[in-house]
Amino acid sequence: MRLGIMQPYFFPYPGYFSLIKHTEEFVLLDEVQFIRHGWIERNRILKPTIGWQYVRAPLKRHSRETKIKDVEIRNEEAWREKIIAQLQHYKRLAPFFPRVIALLQGAFSREFERIADLDKAMLETVCGYLGIQTPIAVFSEMGLAIGSVNAPDEWALAICRAMGATEYWNPPGGMGLFDRSKYEASHVDLRFQKIRLAKYDQKRPSFEPGLSIIDMMMFNSVERINEMLDDYELV
Repeated sequence: MRLGIMQPYFFPYPGYFSLIKHTEEFVLLDEVQFIRHGWIERNRILKPTIGWQYVRAPLKRHSRETKIKDVEIRNEEAWREKIIAQLQHYKRLAPFFPRVIALLQGAFSREFERIADLDKAMLETVCGYLGIQTPIAVFSEMGLAIGSVNAPDEWALAICRAMGATEYWNPPGGMGLFDRSKYEASHVDLRFQKIRLAKYDQKRPSFEPGLSIIDMMMFNSVERINEMLDDYELV
């Protein structure tokens, strides 16, 4: 079984969805410490003119040691309405704006108390739109007995062992954290998936890279998005 494991991200970049699509099981690791200034509660979209801006779900105050699974959303803020408003400038130029904004409005109609729950629901919403059928599980809800974890690369290895995975796929950005010999000793094939991320027409003089999947969805058909998600190499 080919397994992918990532922390839950908020409308992440396309490479995250390529990893989900090309694994057979996908686990959201929410039992680790929440790290500020990451992608768990925010991501990037285009600004109306030049550059990019954040869209985010505001979080309640929490201690530094709080795990991702325990971080709560500050729902007294009208964050859903703000995000929808931030996306309105796409209406002028993005051909798939009506479909995408309707999708997000429907997804935002549900109530969420924790950021991990929101992220999972949004990931499943986008996967449903794109026709990606890989099951997404939340680690803290799985009841896996994984034993002690003594190094950053051992979370994935322990989960692979508990789930009987024979392959573990990860984005290439984390390559330096992994000791291949540990995985070889456990008969787990460690692979790093590098998506090529082709440029697409954002109706601007220059392409703004590194944005949320939302941006790609605004400007591309489902068929074209899947073609781009399928364009990767294993290193």
